[in-house]
This record gives sequence, C-alpha cells and structure tokens, in this order.
Amino acid sequence: MTIKLAIVDDHRMLLGALTEWLRNAAADIELVAAVPTWSELVAHPSFPMDIVLLDVDLKDNIPVSVKISLLRSAGVTAVLMSTYSEPSIIREALAAGALGYLVKTEDAEMIIEALRSASQGEVFISAELDLAINGGPDAAAPRLSAQERRVMALYATGEPVKSVAYQLQISEETAKSYLKRIREKYRAYGIDVGTKVALRMQAIQDGILVGTDAAPTDL
Repeated sequence: MTIKLAIVDDHRMLLGALTEWLRNAAADIELVAAVPTWSELVAHPSFPMDIVLLDVDLKDNIPVSVKISLLRSAGVTAVLMSTYSEPSIIREALAAGALGYLVKTEDAEMIIEALRSASQGEVFISAELDLAINGGPDAAAPRLSAQERRVMALYATGEPVKSVAYQLQISEETAKSYLKRIREKYRAYGIDVGTKVALRMQAIQDGILVGTDAAPTDL
C-alpha cells in the first residue's frame, strides 16, 4: 500500500531537503505535496492525502490542536515535527489525535518509521521523547504502543522476526524497526533488553507476556 504524504514546513531550506530526501527514501511513500503554509496545504489539489508531516511551529496563530482536529475530520493522519521537545506540547498533540511526534534533530530515517507506524494507526515517539513525557521518579518502564507490545510478546516467546512480521502482516524490516525502538525505549529507562532472554524476562515483568506462555529462547 502506498502512503500519500504531504509536508508542511515554513523553513524552506528544510522543506526542500526533506522533499528531496523523501522522494527517494521509500518505495511505499509517495510525496504528493510540500508546502510552507497551512492554507496552501488545505487548498492543494491532492488534499486530503493519507498523512501530513506538520511543523508545529508555523507562524499562523492557528492552534496545533485545531489543525489536527481539522485533518482528522478530513480523514488525514497528522505526524508532527518540531525544533522543541516540550512535554506539554507533545502531550497536547497526542491528546488531540496526532499519531507521531518528531524532533527535527533526530535521524532522518526515523521519519520513515514514524510515517509507516502512523499509516497502521500506531503512535510513534522516539525513546527520548517517551522518557520526556512519561518518565519521572515513579516511571519504571517505557510506555509501548499496542503494536510494540504485540511485537515484543511474539518475539519474546521465541518467534523469529520473519514469523513476527508474518503474523502481524508487516514487513520484516518494519518488525526489526519495532524491536530496535522497543530496546531503545527500555535503554532510555536504564533497562537492558539486548538479548531475547532479557526481553522475555522484561515482557513477563511488565505483564506483556504471561510467564507460562514464554518458551525458552536463545541469546
């Protein structure tokens, strides 16, 4: 399935760089619009598209929650990007219905992961942002999305990545990306789940996996 994508960012240099990169980054993502303003997005002939990668910091005085709501009413999924990682802004965006939040300093490849997750209805945030919005003295473990929990549960029972991908109807590369992000999230909380055994034990501890359902696995 091809994801039809639009980018909205008023930093024209970044918009140009993202446009050039995304056009050749993934065969399943089609960039149909790249515009610097909100008004140009909604007036674009390709609107509504599947996903909009939206800069939080547009200088148009329209609250980001309103933009997300308008996109949702048109059947468009919002993934946000910003220069800042202010927890209150991230929480507001996710509460309004955004399915992803990226800081512009993160690796460009993370954009592809976020867009694919959003296309499947899954919220995407990096390990660092998860720690920023969910961390604290009482937080013992990261908050995983439903799909991340499914991937972790299957893999922790001893299923190979290929089987995890098949059962969840995702690509093997996407399954590997989920596992990488799961491990990064736990690492941000000081928890090492680098091996299958460690991942299985953590899945049991966090209630993702029932102990009796967890078959022994290799390192």
